[in-house]
Amino acid sequence: MSRDYHCPMCQAALNPDRSVILLATHDDTRALIGFHPQPGQYEVFLPPGVQAEAGSRWSFACPVCQADLTAEENKDLCQLELWADGDRSRLLFSRVAGEQATFVMRDEEMEEHGSDALIYGPLLAQMKYIRY
Repeated sequence: MSRDYHCPMCQAALNPDRSVILLATHDDTRALIGFHPQPGQYEVFLPPGVQAEAGSRWSFACPVCQADLTAEENKDLCQLELWADGDRSRLLFSRVAGEQATFVMRDEEMEEHGSDALIYGPLLAQMKYIRY
């Protein structure tokens, strides 16, 4: 299955290679970070010298337009668009280092991935609207 990730604001492609590239910020650290493109896979590619301590909260932005990717539903989640085989979905993921929580939302359906999905899943499932 082909998965393309896009900024929800400017529609820029965020996975030109084998990982999803985002601009990440935590305290004085600012870097481009890569994520595995398969929902539920939590491999992170950090540049030399950058460490993500478990529990630390990172801010993520589009590396093209610099738009903040924080989800409006919960400040501990970020959002991207996922285009897969002609369908568009909304992807939410935890911005807390070490948390494994990812949600793929399309129409009235929601896929949950990760051992920490229960932290956010019930809140998201109760929502009356799901974009896409």
